[in-house]
Amino acid sequence: MTRTLSSLCLLGCLTLFLSPFAKGQVNPVLMGQDTAAYRIPQTALPFLNFSPDARSAGLGEAGVALSPDANAVFWNPSKLVFAQKDQGVALSYTPWLRSIGVDDMYFTFLSGYKKVSKNDVLGLSLLYFDMGTIDFTTILGQPAGSFNSKEYAVTASYSRRLFQNFSMGVNLRYINSNLSGNYAVNGQSLKPASTASVDISAFYQNEVRDEITGKGLKWAFGGIISNIGGKVSYGTSERSPIPTNLKLGTNLTLFTDKYNSFNFLFDLNKLMVPTPPVYKTVGGQVQYDQNGNPLILKGKNPNRGTLGSIFGSFADAPDGFSEEVKEINISTGIEYWYNEQFAARFGYYHEPRVKGDRKFFTTGLGIRLQQKYGIDFSYLIPVTQGSPLAQTFRISLIIDLDKKSRSAEDVEENENLE
Repeated sequence: MTRTLSSLCLLGCLTLFLSPFAKGQVNPVLMGQDTAAYRIPQTALPFLNFSPDARSAGLGEAGVALSPDANAVFWNPSKLVFAQKDQGVALSYTPWLRSIGVDDMYFTFLSGYKKVSKNDVLGLSLLYFDMGTIDFTTILGQPAGSFNSKEYAVTASYSRRLFQNFSMGVNLRYINSNLSGNYAVNGQSLKPASTASVDISAFYQNEVRDEITGKGLKWAFGGIISNIGGKVSYGTSERSPIPTNLKLGTNLTLFTDKYNSFNFLFDLNKLMVPTPPVYKTVGGQVQYDQNGNPLILKGKNPNRGTLGSIFGSFADAPDGFSEEVKEINISTGIEYWYNEQFAARFGYYHEPRVKGDRKFFTTGLGIRLQQKYGIDFSYLIPVTQGSPLAQTFRISLIIDLDKKSRSAEDVEENENLE
């Protein structure tokens, strides 16, 4: 049963890339193409945007402006210059699609960082997605072997403090996706897909706090454009965009005294890839020009280059601005800390119905021991019944290897950055 379900999931991925394409271009959307519900931006390598760690997952998947730990390599590497520790590592594990009976799919995330100077930080991470085993058969239904499908991304990170309260960061990433080895589907021989991508991020934070009572406020803003890179191919003429993504977030921290604090988070998220247009049809059949290209009735040609796709993603929806707004997802969460040792979390993730309809609540807990070790747990609660994301949980381990000591020299250098 497990292999059957895993195979179905993988065949769905393969179908996305091997469906009939017009001249190797994006397949025109036919059924219901006049409604936004059938114009969901499609990308390869969706695992690149999976929330990897339990802390942010418990906050409705908000994390762009959350206080930094080793997982910031994924969310916003520029935050790392404000980390309280010199170095740290984190390891997260998430079983995938448990609610539909799959027990051999999971993804894991390993990340770490090291402060190489007072204002410079290096980071490294590995995101690995095991999609389980797929069984192949011949045209007569005879077994033809099996393959363990997997995807991974290796990321190197650098961030620097530019001013006392502002920093920027960049990630360089290598991505590999091997869905079926060299197996042939519909007469086409598949190959692993690979590419490289870049992330660019920024972060600002400031605070006002009374040293005696501990009361005060801290506010932070963050942004990241992730997965800027070329299209990928699985050995066919079709090349699909990777999930270039824009995240903007804010975090307001309320310190009620020396022991109790609350984080209020709010993130906006948008894929920066083409929105499928509405094609001209006659009798349910797409019409083509003399060069064999489908005629577009509303929207823009989705077959654009990387930069054209990124900048055009804000103005290519067939229904204009009202549809563009529906492509923005919202993540929000509240985190309570007691004495920086115990945390309780609650969050909500909202995706408009016509653009995917992912809506779920999240909850989570966190514990920190001896200011060095931590463990986080999160659980996802879908709004609608039957969601394949039901029962999704994440668990993360965090180790802070050294506590950062703040000397007069640190303060002097930071003042020089102002």
